Amino acid sequence: MRQILPTVVGRGLGGELRQLRKARSLTALVVCKQLGWQPSRLSRMETGQQGIRPEDVASLLVVYGVIGAERKRLLAMTERAHERGWWERLGPGLTPWSKTFFQLEEQTSRLTSWEPMLVPGLLQTEDYTRAVMRAIGIPEAEARVRVTARQSRQVILKRPQPPQLHAIVDEIALRRVLGDRRVMARQLRRLVELAESPHVRLQVLPFGVGGHPGLDGPFLILDFEREPSVVHQEPKMSSVFLEEPDQVAIFRRTADRLARMALSPARSVEFIARVAIEHERE
Repeated sequence: MRQILPTVVGRGLGGELRQLRKARSLTALVVCKQLGWQPSRLSRMETGQQGIRPEDVASLLVVYGVIGAERKRLLAMTERAHERGWWERLGPGLTPWSKTFFQLEEQTSRLTSWEPMLVPGLLQTEDYTRAVMRAIGIPEAEARVRVTARQSRQVILKRPQPPQLHAIVDEIALRRVLGDRRVMARQLRRLVELAESPHVRLQVLPFGVGGHPGLDGPFLILDFEREPSVVHQEPKMSSVFLEEPDQVAIFRRTADRLARMALSPARSVEFIARVAIEHERE
């Protein structure tokens, strides 16, 4: 069962248009009447239930009095909204909530990840992802789509201005052998390489810490430049998006506590390199 909040679906361009309208204390009914639209048209545009044409945005910006650089930015955003995301080209095999997550991830400016069992998806090698899919029993055809999707997600880390990624990983994720030890060694070497990037901060939570606040499962906090933050969790048969400020604050406090309990980024890289050598020798 999927759980996607309507406000999550309506983020991006529709969300910005909604904010502009509310900032001017205008109701959707008043705006639609002024433009000669059906009353439900603007609501569907703002919540992502209807495509938004450049001419519609131009009309709304006139009503809202938006000019100059802000007008150009929003019109350019409209053009980009009509481009198909990479996830649309993969065909069947991806759930609707997966596509919603990919859309959000494309817009993020900062990601904070906690993974108690696996290497985070954004940092996985192709062989490691394939081994994960086999281990959890994903059918081969679906696994191929998921492997491609996971590799495609990583493009955001190669942008000229990539999002900041803070990944906290439990030691078990480094030691559990998925595939074989060569797969694990290559995966850990990949982590060491990525940790050299100025936009990637990687920390390891060692066994020695004992009990900790992340024992109840993984999560990902997505922060945005212009939109409220979202927490994403992915149980086995669903996807959960949380965006109420008090909910997000709980996970942010958990991430902060885990970061304080984990090894420093420098010591974490050294630790990962040592475990990689262990995999190579066994």
